[in-house]
Amino acid sequence: MFLDKFSPNLYVQSIYNIDLQALKAAGITSVITDLDNTLVEADSPEYTPKLIKWLDDLQELGFKVVIVSNNNKTRVSEFADPLTVPYIHQAKKPTKSAFLKAIKLLGSSVEQTVVIGDQLLTDILGGNRLGLYTILVMPISEKEHWKTKINRTIERKVLGWMKKRGMMTWED
Repeated sequence: MFLDKFSPNLYVQSIYNIDLQALKAAGITSVITDLDNTLVEADSPEYTPKLIKWLDDLQELGFKVVIVSNNNKTRVSEFADPLTVPYIHQAKKPTKSAFLKAIKLLGSSVEQTVVIGDQLLTDILGGNRLGLYTILVMPISEKEHWKTKINRTIERKVLGWMKKRGMMTWED
């Protein structure tokens, strides 16, 4: 079905609502995460102590992490480099190439990797195209790039259709 391509495996309020122990128990070892409005507000270079703790928790549990963003190198590197988190910029999500590159960079496999992001049309669709486990989070902020605003208009329609068909339920 058409809508299945946009359907995340899990839909949560934020990255902090993800049960990391459950992911680990399910055999997930690697995390591909979006940056803007997933980890921090769009265009914010600032990471919070809460985010640093979440990234530390991932590492302590043995997860490997890579940021995959459609944003430019300057934006992504200014965020990721101080945290020593590897990244792929100008990823062209939802194309498969950046996700495949991330899996290779992580030394992982499709079965061991999760994609976390705030957009159905880029993060979730891209992850689903490869059969990755996908987690949709609510955007952190309404501040977004103009291209993302166009995607959000389409996304609202898709989410509406999915909710009507019982395909989307919140997890806390």
